[in-house]
Amino acid sequence: MSRAVVVEQFGGPEVLEVREVAEPHAGPGQVRVRVSAAGLNPSDWKRIGAASAAAARGLTLPTGFGYDLAGTVDEVGDGVTGFAVGDRVYGGAPGRAVAELAVLTPGADRVAHTPDGLDDVVASALAVAVTTADAVLAAIGVRAGDTVLVGGAGGGVGVFVVQLAVLAGARVIGTGSASSADFLRELGAEPVTYGDGLVERVKALAPGGVTAAADLVGVETAQAAIELGVPADRVATIAAADPPAGVRRTGGVEASPGALERVAELVAAGRLTVPIAATYPLERVREAVERQRAGHVHGKLVVTLA
Repeated sequence: MSRAVVVEQFGGPEVLEVREVAEPHAGPGQVRVRVSAAGLNPSDWKRIGAASAAAARGLTLPTGFGYDLAGTVDEVGDGVTGFAVGDRVYGGAPGRAVAELAVLTPGADRVAHTPDGLDDVVASALAVAVTTADAVLAAIGVRAGDTVLVGGAGGGVGVFVVQLAVLAGARVIGTGSASSADFLRELGAEPVTYGDGLVERVKALAPGGVTAAADLVGVETAQAAIELGVPADRVATIAAADPPAGVRRTGGVEASPGALERVAELVAAGRLTVPIAATYPLERVREAVERQRAGHVHGKLVVTLA
């Protein structure tokens, strides 16, 4: 037996149950990972929040929970090449990451070797956020000399969008609460508070104009960018149900090939940081999700299993 988070009904954090379950085993073409850490994303709890959200993502009950993970391969199925027992790996296991044991299918699931120098907590915080950030930056075509407005710059995806844009040679203005200003500066962004008057505050910071924008929360930043004269095809969102006309909605499925591995190497080399806001043991997974749902988390939340 092993422990895993099990979800048998739709709802909030209260539906997350830590239970003893039968050990899964690697079948042909699969590897089993002994999970040491599982990073949390808003999409994890959104997909179990209601039947409609679950159906849109092909989810049926009962199910597991989480996507991002890191750990060590402890079982390899027939026909698997490139992975061996004892390999440290990270990636994604849809609906089954927050568990002591997770079975992944290389090629179908995101799974890669963890670079030397990258610990499992940090590695477990990468897959969803990094691929989403890469897709966003590709959608708006960030390049050297750009001035990029990033909404939700201090969140799990935002920390990667900001740093990758800066590495590309762009100037970044990031929205957040007043309390997040120092955190955003550490990432390389110039902070600006969100809410009424955003357009005027951005104009004061960047009188020369903004050339691209990424809204990682809703539509406020996207709408501000359009008002600031940014072409709609250089504005992207990830969480807006109804973005402004011409604004692209994107996500991790549109990431460029190898994006996750490239960013992991940047992290391992110390060129990019992964702020971990807090870690929670498996028994406190509900508390971790409650904190994430409340918003204003600076960086990533991670559930530890070892």
